[in-house]
Amino acid sequence: MTDRSAKPRRRRKEARPGEILEAGLAEFTERGFGPARMEDIARRAGVAKGTVFRYFPTKEALFEAAVQSRLAPVLAGAQAALADPPGTATEMLRALIVDAHRGVMDSDMPQIMRMVLTEGPRFPQLLEAYHRLSMARGQEVIQRVLARGVAAGEFRDSALLRAPMLIMAPALMAAMWRLNFERLNPVPREALLEGHLEMVFGALASDGRRGEPAVSPPGSPAPRSPRPRSSPRRRS
Repeated sequence: MTDRSAKPRRRRKEARPGEILEAGLAEFTERGFGPARMEDIARRAGVAKGTVFRYFPTKEALFEAAVQSRLAPVLAGAQAALADPPGTATEMLRALIVDAHRGVMDSDMPQIMRMVLTEGPRFPQLLEAYHRLSMARGQEVIQRVLARGVAAGEFRDSALLRAPMLIMAPALMAAMWRLNFERLNPVPREALLEGHLEMVFGALASDGRRGEPAVSPPGSPAPRSPRPRSSPRRRS
């Protein structure tokens, strides 16, 4: 009987950090970082305020751990793929873009980004933490994929290698659209993804065909080969 009652308590204790992180993210995205209070986070998580401070000594530490919890699986998978590439650079970059769109459409990352952008000027530590955990690491992954593609002849050597954050710019637009304009002008998520792929691979195409995707976006027909033009007939 003692063992049966001990197990739920042990599972509950092990789950507390994750529950506090979820409660913190909910408070941050609903109220903003500044107005969010640790006692409200504790109440939402169903724990005492002292328990929150036991795991996260400051609100900044809680925010950083919460962002890390969202980004860690995605970045870990990307870095593992770089260490042991499963395919071509084109396939890897395409997978990164698809994952980015899945993140902005199916998670609370857009709300986190909005909070960082709106409150970052008043809380510079938010900008620093988000840049270190997300932007800098993501840029490093993309830059390595681009360099691999250039070395393999898949991509041309473009300015995107020196500004890799632009590769994900359409995904940020998709996030902004979802948050602010979706109800006014709905755009199918497939169109946002396909347009993103066309823009990126058209800019990176190594065969000089600017504006054409290096790979077909999902669900699109294979590109047709242009018909040869017939020579005009000479009049006799």
